[in-house]
Amino acid sequence: GINAEYMGLLKMLGKAFLSLRAPLRFSRGFAGATKRSTTKLREMIRSPQLEFLMEAHNGLSARVVAETGFKGIWGSGLSISAAMGVRDANEASWTQVLDVLELMVDSSGLPILLDGDTGYGNYNNARRLVRKLEERGVAGVCIEDKVFPKQNSLLEGGRKENLAPIEEFCLKIKACKDFQRDPDFQVVARVEAFIAGWGLDEALKRAEAYREAGADAILIHSKKTDCGQIESFVKEWKNRHPLVIVPTKYYTTPTQKFRDWKISTVIWANHNLRASIAAMKDVSKKIFEAESLTPVEKTIVPVTEVFHLQRNEELVAADKKYLPKT
Repeated sequence: GINAEYMGLLKMLGKAFLSLRAPLRFSRGFAGATKRSTTKLREMIRSPQLEFLMEAHNGLSARVVAETGFKGIWGSGLSISAAMGVRDANEASWTQVLDVLELMVDSSGLPILLDGDTGYGNYNNARRLVRKLEERGVAGVCIEDKVFPKQNSLLEGGRKENLAPIEEFCLKIKACKDFQRDPDFQVVARVEAFIAGWGLDEALKRAEAYREAGADAILIHSKKTDCGQIESFVKEWKNRHPLVIVPTKYYTTPTQKFRDWKISTVIWANHNLRASIAAMKDVSKKIFEAESLTPVEKTIVPVTEVFHLQRNEELVAADKKYLPKT
């Protein structure tokens, strides 16, 4: 009897240690943080007011997003893959994506919701991804109900989109939630029914099933240039669970409408990447044509701004504190 009680106590202590282990690693990036990034993201998703996540794709862009004042980051699959020079079709391995995310966490100090595609495989791949994201301080993952390997939802002329069976995707969500150590880690289920050509009924059926499976929020996606599909979904959904949207294509819709619909979170999904491409093309073209830096020098940031974004001020102060006086 004593041995059984002792073993039971050890088992309880082991579970408590595992539940604490990942959260203790989450206060990365900036000293003085008292709230885990997972908790911050959870509060954003459950907030009664409209919240926003801004896209970033590497450590530098994540730092820019943080300095701008955004409260959270969307780790865009399209943007991260594009920054690597590969297609948004699971060509980048998920371990490569993890390396990028670690730099983004360290440079920004903000909660990051990763665009996790399909979870990079079946339930086992997805739950392992969750564990590794927790270890690197990422606050949540959004997984979509397409089949692996995916293609970008906004791609024109691509192959026909196939959706995963509802039961299979629900079990993938459950596996992710069962496997996470931090209770505040967020798993967002992305419904691709509209993207795949299905109607409102299918979108609602899938969203409700994913809610019941344990998803912390539902992302409803559309590639229409008007907000009709989203509005019809919102009316039937009746605010039964946090709703996340990505208005990349229906960008002319006034943000006040999203507030009126009681949307939880809006994702500005790929605009830092697209802005950087425009800027790099413009500067490269001007230098190439002029064979000189004169046309661009006054239109780009000074090198001192790069040093600032790299936090070189901290290194200078640390040198004075920790290097021997000569």
